[in-house]
Amino acid sequence: MAVKLLDYFAPWCGPCHVMAPVLEEIEKELVGKVEVVRINVDKQPAEAQKYGVLSIPTYIIEKDGQEVGRKIGVTPKAELIKLLGV
Repeated sequence: MAVKLLDYFAPWCGPCHVMAPVLEEIEKELVGKVEVVRINVDKQPAEAQKYGVLSIPTYIIEKDGQEVGRKIGVTPKAELIKLLGV
């Protein structure tokens, strides 16, 4: 799969909980087109460092292994879908 939505979150993060159902909807609607990858920054700090993630939630869009977009904080579903470009 060429398009990934990387979701950097933590279980204690309020805005991350707000966004969880939005990400689930995107995952269901774009099945086969987008892979949603959830990265718990508490359990995988090296992954967060690798991408310079300092705030959560952070959403990084990757196409063919390259970052093509990034959003930080609560983001409308339509904006994330537009960023995904699918």
